[in-house]
Amino acid sequence: MTLLRSHVRSVLDAYVHAWTTQDPDLIVQIFTPSATYHERVLGEPIRGRDGIRDYWQRKVVESQAEIECRVLNVYVDGDTAIAEWHAEFDDLEDGVRKTMREVAILEFDGDLIRSLREYWATEAIGPSTAGRQRGR
Repeated sequence: MTLLRSHVRSVLDAYVHAWTTQDPDLIVQIFTPSATYHERVLGEPIRGRDGIRDYWQRKVVESQAEIECRVLNVYVDGDTAIAEWHAEFDDLEDGVRKTMREVAILEFDGDLIRSLREYWATEAIGPSTAGRQRGR
């Protein structure tokens, strides 16, 4: 199967929707059952849908709020896609609003992601806009 840019874009739309709505059940639907997710590429990957759901619960649902994200660029070569996006969110652990720029490399197996590797940087841009801060 040839990976189409339009399909990658629909998967990325689902990723962004799962992130902005903080939905760990939705995010796992775009990954293969045995997918790997490298949030930090020099560390061990998160493995499988259960691991990705647990990570999403901890990192997104419990630690972020007021998430905004937009995809800037998408490139496709074979079964691999590269996506760039910009996001802003409240980091509830640090009590600040952050801006983030990310490049992700996504390898597909059919319609689903079998491997995702993230390369990103964040910067605090002000106080948290959320009405709550975890642990404070």
